[in-house]
Formats: sequence, structure tokens, C-alpha cells
Amino acid sequence: MKILGIGNAIVDVICKVDDDFISKNNLTKSTMKLIFDENEFAQLLSKLKIEKTIPGGSVANSIVGLSQLGNKVGFIGKVSDDDLGHKYEQGLKKENVNYFYEKKKEILPTGTCLILITPDSERTMCAYLGTAGKIDENDINEKKIKNSEITLLEGYLWDKGGPRKAFDKAIKNANLSAMSLSDLFCVDRHRDNFLELVKNKLDIVFANEQEIMSLIKTDNFDEVISFAKSLNKVIIVTRGAKGSMGITGSEVFEIPAKKNLKIVDLTGAGDLFAAGFLNGYIKKMTISDCLEEGTKLSSKVIQILGARI
Repeated sequence: MKILGIGNAIVDVICKVDDDFISKNNLTKSTMKLIFDENEFAQLLSKLKIEKTIPGGSVANSIVGLSQLGNKVGFIGKVSDDDLGHKYEQGLKKENVNYFYEKKKEILPTGTCLILITPDSERTMCAYLGTAGKIDENDINEKKIKNSEITLLEGYLWDKGGPRKAFDKAIKNANLSAMSLSDLFCVDRHRDNFLELVKNKLDIVFANEQEIMSLIKTDNFDEVISFAKSLNKVIIVTRGAKGSMGITGSEVFEIPAKKNLKIVDLTGAGDLFAAGFLNGYIKKMTISDCLEEGTKLSSKVIQILGARI
């Protein structure tokens, strides 16, 4: 198998809202808020008109993208044996993704993420992780990891306890380990742990400009480049309209963003960028060509509603 993804198995619920909805509900645009109370989540959902429901999750979106590009891929993510859990599994199978998880009836339901699209096409997310956030080392198929060229993880999934043990087991058994930092709030919550992963455990790191600057506590992007060069790993930074950058050892590669796109929804831009990049990487393309592949795929997904092409 080329790539195995491990991440939050989340059903995306896409809704269009105005900017007032974001402010009235004390949300920060373009970030993700974790909701731990099922009733609070249900109350928020009751105020919304649902446009689309799609099996999602950051790494799952990347894995589906890689499958659509013709790669043999798999995914591990925790769902409950409920209606959404069945839909989630069916959604992956439909996309030719091997799903390596035996679902059972859990105390918590399958995870759900509200994706709120404002008129400027930005997306703000509210996630109720449900059982997805309870993944632990027993859910990780060691054999499947060892048989995969790359294991892809998401920062969203990391937490103390079970998820941390799952991460440790996955990285320990991976041939090559890659991770997305996922979200600015995610980095702020877990900065010390993420720094440890980036410096000492991961081979490939995906981040946007905000996330990696927060990780090393700087407002000077030149310091990001110096930091990345010191690691001797593959560090990929997406920079919105400024394009993307790949830093490996002393080498720095830059690719411009695509111009004149009809942007509909930025959901999944980073996920599909990672898919395009990794598709090039496993085919042994140059870092520049890998960045170009990522740019192509992310440019496609932001011109449609949702995180999958």
C-alpha cells in the first residue's frame, strides 16, 4: 500500500451562513472550535440549513484525493456502529479506500463537523468529535502501517491519553511518517508536543503560514525558513495567495498560487494540497513538482463546495 492515513473519522455537515452568525455564536472565522457538549452541538446545528453532508476528516480527505489519483491507500479512524458510522464507511469504500477499522457500538456517537461557509468563501468549523477523538493504540493496525510506504497523521487527532498512544505506535512502526499541523488553535493547544514531533519524530510536515509561525512563536517568516533548514526534514508551508514553499535541508523551493480562480469554498484546500504533494512524492518527483501537484489539486477543490473533488 502506498499511503495509510490515520485521523478523525468525521462526517462533514456543510452550511452557508452570514458573518453575523459567526460573531453571534462567538466563533473565530477560518478556525476550528471543538465542542465537547453534545447538546450544545445539537443546539448550534438546529439554527442552520444544511447544504450537504459528506464523510470527511482532514486526513481522510487527503486519502480520498490520493485514491482518486490512482494510488492504493487505506485509512484508520474511529466511528460508532450507528447511522453516520455506516455512511462514513460506505463513503470510503465508494472511493476505493481500504478502511482498517472494525466498528462497534460505542458510548459516544460518530463524530460530526459543522463547516460554516461565509460569503467570502472562508470556512469556520465546529467539531463534535464523538468517538473519533477516543482512538487509542488498540485501534492502530501495526501490520498495515509497516506495509505502507508513508503513514499520514493529522494534528487534529492528537491529544493526551489514547490518541497520543495511537500516534506513538503509528510513528514507531511507520516507514515514513507525515503530519499536518491542522489548525492554528490546534498548534496553540499542543505547541510543546507538536514541536517535539516536528523536531524528532516526523519525516514530512504540512503547515500553513500561520500554523508554523505560531509553532515557533515568531512573526518573521525568515525565522520559519531557518528553523525548517535546521531540521533536515521535508517541511511544506502553504501561504495562500503567496503560493507554497518546500524546505528540505538547505534547499528552498517555491511555487506561486494559481491565478483567476472562481473560489467557492476553501474547505479542504490544505487536505488536497497534501494529497497532490504526496502523490508526487511517492512517484519520486522533485520537491518543486510535488508542490505543483499540490497546488493543482487544492486549486480544483476550492472551486467547488466541500472538501472532496
